[in-house]
Amino acid sequence: MLREINDRAAIEVLLREGPLTRAELELAIGLSKPATAQLLTRLEQDNLVTKAGVRGGGRGPRAQLWAANGGLAFVAAVDLTPHVADFVVADVAGVVLAEYRTPLPVHAGADVVGTFGEALQKVAEEAGIKREDLAHVVIGAQGAFDPRTGLLSSAPHIPGWLGFDVPQKLSDELGVDVLIENDVNLVAVEEMTVGMAQDVDDFVMVWLSEGVGGAVVIGRRLLRGATGGGGEIDWMRVPDPATVDTGDAWPAAGARFGNLVDSPAICRLAAAHGIQADTAWDAVAKTGPDHPFRHDLAKRVAGGVANLVAVADPQLVLLCGDTSRAGGEEFAALVQEKLHELVLPRTPVGCASVQGNAVRAGALQSALATTREDVFGVVTPTLLGSRRPEGDSTRPRPTSPNR
Repeated sequence: MLREINDRAAIEVLLREGPLTRAELELAIGLSKPATAQLLTRLEQDNLVTKAGVRGGGRGPRAQLWAANGGLAFVAAVDLTPHVADFVVADVAGVVLAEYRTPLPVHAGADVVGTFGEALQKVAEEAGIKREDLAHVVIGAQGAFDPRTGLLSSAPHIPGWLGFDVPQKLSDELGVDVLIENDVNLVAVEEMTVGMAQDVDDFVMVWLSEGVGGAVVIGRRLLRGATGGGGEIDWMRVPDPATVDTGDAWPAAGARFGNLVDSPAICRLAAAHGIQADTAWDAVAKTGPDHPFRHDLAKRVAGGVANLVAVADPQLVLLCGDTSRAGGEEFAALVQEKLHELVLPRTPVGCASVQGNAVRAGALQSALATTREDVFGVVTPTLLGSRRPEGDSTRPRPTSPNR
């Protein structure tokens, strides 16, 4: 049992840090030199680790590098949007083997399963494997996924993916294990893994781009809700605090949050302030931090965020998406100022730090978490792919009589 704990701890370090020398691994897991040498011999015999070249530099012999055996399994991650699907294939150690971007039909009646399978086959071949070699595939989509039924909802922009058990049908017809997840949830996963939320237990993420989305993390676990609608802040009802008339006739019950801060709504708000722009992020980029338009937009965003803060009392609010990136930290600070005028918790507001396609990156983290648990027994409880039972917060720590 002690050997198993130590083995898992060593593999976890190698997966997180990449190839290490015996001395580096010894320091990382806190075992003695003989115990670490025995551990590496044991893991190599079990084909769980492999030699990964040598580290040069300095005088004396070059040190052997050891790495987790990435060839034991392969995963794929996909960012599915109405315009394009962005694929990546990696080995279980996280080494990216192939990437592929292609338009996919999303209209009602389209053979979405067949065309998705063809694209997955192509990227797998580019990675040097077969589609059937993929242990796990995670798809990020702009909608709410109900784990009870397998149905995707709140996704009128991809009607071809509605009305059927998406992961079950894909898994059955493609011969691979498939999971579909909300795109903003996956961005939150990536922020927990390598971004601003690495050391945060409770946080809220707000996505501002063409549309609006959100994610709520409590105790480093995503709050999905009973039907997968946790974080679907698009549908919240909030008053419009803008100081100009945008020509919209909001109902007495208040405006839908998504109708206040999606790209078309922000463009209308900008036009009311005399700013012409084709997209929300273009409008934000055209104005300075003290412009009245920025203040009105910050009020709108804060009005929605205040509802989440009042209920969840998170440690942090993170803004992400094209509109948030255009405003940067200055806009986040303005939202924070307006937020603190509305609610008692003085929650800080910042910008998500992950660059590139954070949806696809989060999907990859999720796929790796599930597959690493299957292959190595390494559990990552903060990620979507973990199957650790609720309430089990144990984490393997190295223990050895040879310490």
